[in-house]
This record gives sequence, C-alpha cells and structure tokens, in this order.
Amino acid sequence: MKLQLALDTLTLEKCFDLVEEVKDYIDIIEIGTPVLLEYGLNAVTEMKQRYPHLSVLADAKIMDAGEYEASQCYKAGADIVTVLGVSHTTTISGVVKAAKTFGRKVMVDMIDVPDLKQRALEIDSLGVDYICVHTAFDLQSSGANPLAELEIVLSVISHAQAGVAGGVKLATIDEIAALNPMVVVVGGGITNQVDPVLAAKKMKERMSR
Repeated sequence: MKLQLALDTLTLEKCFDLVEEVKDYIDIIEIGTPVLLEYGLNAVTEMKQRYPHLSVLADAKIMDAGEYEASQCYKAGADIVTVLGVSHTTTISGVVKAAKTFGRKVMVDMIDVPDLKQRALEIDSLGVDYICVHTAFDLQSSGANPLAELEIVLSVISHAQAGVAGGVKLATIDEIAALNPMVVVVGGGITNQVDPVLAAKKMKERMSR
C-alpha cells in the first residue's frame, strides 16, 4: 500500500516544509486542487525537483479536454494526474492517451459518481492505473466515510488498482488497510495534526501490518 499525502489548504512554502518532515513515511505527494489553483503547475514542477524519488500527483480533477490538460500536467513533472469519473469516457481515454505518451499514470476520482459499481466497471476497461473512491470534503462533517464505496470498487475492478480518499484518519485506517487498497490518501489526518510527523509514521506503520 502507498501513502499519499494530500496538500490542499497550506501555502506552498508550508507544503514544502511538511513534505520535508514526513518524506520518509509517504510515497506520493499530492498537489491538491486548491494548491494548483493558487500556485499553478509550478507547484508540481518544484515539488518534483525537490523530491524526485517520490511520485507527485497533480489533482487536476480533469473534466474536459482530457489529453491536452493531462499533457500540461505531465510536462510540468506530474507522475500521476486525476480525472473525474463523472466526466465523459472520451475525456478519460484522452488522459490515458497522454499518460501513455509520457510514460505516466492516471487516477480516476470517483467523487459523486451516481452508479459507482457500473461506472467503475466501465472505467476499469479504459486502461487507467487507479480508481479512487472519494468522500467529498463537504460531506465528511456528516460522518460519511469511503469504506463501503471502496468495497464496491474492489468487487468489480480487475485491471486498475484501488485508491481511497476523504476523511481518512488514524481512527479509520485499520478498517481501510484491511481491504488492501493500493493507495490511501490522507490530508487533514496528517496536515492538521499537532504532530504531523508522528501521524504520518503511525499511518504508514498501520498500513504495513
């Protein structure tokens, strides 16, 4: 299992500082959508230059112009780019085409997909690398968690690997790790903690049991 650190609400300098502190416990650095909006693809480029041994994900949440937009992210240094599962199949296929051109990877974000089982089955045949269930930030306060959705995706995919995001924290990591997804995405469960290094260390330890 890979631990992906989601950097969403920090300044770029704080992102760099945090990654430096937790780099030994994470596998993928996610330049979150809010950071991309504020700092642009330069954030991806600089992060990859600083940490070439770690994978960098651009959470572009592509919805249209798949090949073109993904290509811009890959050119900037992204190893993985996200595209929304609710986008048109042609768009997702465009992202896959760009990934193959650059020798990189695609993660499909299944946030708010209405028929998760059917759509995961369809997307699994498109050549994507990861299908990631995602409990929206705006829903997490209601107690929603992605565990049930992860079980659905795992039951139907045979080509892609599963990922899980949205409100993952120490209190829920054991249940999630038991299902053995390839990627576990953690944001506030690390970034908002009093001791983010300890939180990242504990997350990685529990994922490695």
